[in-house]
Amino acid sequence: MRRPDGLLNHNLLGEDKGPQDACGVFGVWAPGEEVAKLSFYGLYALQHRGTESAGIATSDGERILIFKDMGLVSQVFTEGDLATLKGNLAIGHCRYSTTGSSTWVNAQPTLRPTKYGTVALAHNGNLTNTGDLAELVQKLESSSTSMSGITTDTEIMTALIALQDEKNVEASALAVLPQLEGAFSLVFMDEHTLYAARDRHGVRPLVLGKLETGWVVASESAALDIVGAAFVREIEPGEFIAIDKNGVRSQRWAEAQPKGCLFEYVYLARPDTTIAGSGIHKTRVAIGAQLAKEAPAEADLVIPVPESGTPAAIGYAKESGIPFGLGLVKNSYVGRTFIQPSQTIRQLGIRLKLNPLREIIEGKRIVVVDDSIVRGNTQRAIVRMLREAGAREIHVRISSPPVKWPCYYGIDFATKAELIANGLEVEEIRRSIGADSLGYVSLDGLISATQVASDRLCSACFTGQYPIRIPEDMSEGKLRLEITEVQGH
Repeated sequence: MRRPDGLLNHNLLGEDKGPQDACGVFGVWAPGEEVAKLSFYGLYALQHRGTESAGIATSDGERILIFKDMGLVSQVFTEGDLATLKGNLAIGHCRYSTTGSSTWVNAQPTLRPTKYGTVALAHNGNLTNTGDLAELVQKLESSSTSMSGITTDTEIMTALIALQDEKNVEASALAVLPQLEGAFSLVFMDEHTLYAARDRHGVRPLVLGKLETGWVVASESAALDIVGAAFVREIEPGEFIAIDKNGVRSQRWAEAQPKGCLFEYVYLARPDTTIAGSGIHKTRVAIGAQLAKEAPAEADLVIPVPESGTPAAIGYAKESGIPFGLGLVKNSYVGRTFIQPSQTIRQLGIRLKLNPLREIIEGKRIVVVDDSIVRGNTQRAIVRMLREAGAREIHVRISSPPVKWPCYYGIDFATKAELIANGLEVEEIRRSIGADSLGYVSLDGLISATQVASDRLCSACFTGQYPIRIPEDMSEGKLRLEITEVQGH
């Protein structure tokens, strides 16, 4: 059914799926093309960045319609749904929640009327000054109850743009962007124009691509590939672009202070994506080779934890001279384990997701390469499975340094107390997961493999050194706006 605000309401509420990986955003301006279908395929390519909900907004030049629901992109949209979303431009989003719980009302894109039309917006990242911005929205709306229903930083940004007393959406956005602190890669639109913006630090990726008949903006270059768009360039930190019938306009709203997320190279981005000129697969192979130099092992076989551990395992095997093999079979239709909602579900999910190949493993000394250890549950279950399958020795190797600190910029691994490396030394972690040995790549080794200068990367989850100011008390976490909302009543 159609709601009064113009949204197409397909509300299938799902259960809360907990913490966030990183959202995916997609935008397309292509008159004469099926922009909803292009957005669907673009989001399909970005599904790994968020599996809680998905949504697409389109404009036919007169009105914006949004269709969104809980679940995977393939679950949310049917041919019939996409057929109702007609127009020349569209934006799309697949979500994992860092601000606001995982409910339909918090699915994106968000929508707001303005004095000059309508604005729809999708966001990847996490703002760090949401409290101040929420107060600003209240002040602009001149009502103590005006924040009712706003439970995400995405809604706050949409409201701020809509409430500006400027001549159009473009001018309003340029007035709002300097007030935002934290990490954000945005795609948004009015009835006629596609917009994109990236925070001054460029924490989360955002790229521009060219179609024969238009333009595409996406979180990763892999999404350009799937829709047949040619990669043009990354949208720069602190850059704002607008795309309409006159082409692409670009302006800088802030001086660039690059701090790209190091964890994108380790885990978040697809292996067929390019960031900062380097292919992610090639980078992960190089990380694995560096890991073999820093943490060698005497073993018969190197196996990855699929899929994210595979490139590093290839690099480790090549550098070490130990044969590479596939010792774990993955069910590709089960979500990432560290973003499941509870420890019980996480532990059950491991066996749903991975199963050992006994004939490959039995009697052998195994090096198991994984991308990271967050809580330790995944590795503990894997070591147990490999022992049950007859592995003689199990040497765990991790292609990132120990994750000791929470992320406030768009990844919600766990609370500080839940991060196993925050309270334990490497030997204690080894004992906890039951491995015969445990080794991590060093921070310097990881950065060297990315071929990006260390001062242009954010490594806060490994070091605790946050490049963007965060509030002293972040104890309310992702639900802080919802908590404020409840207290306000």
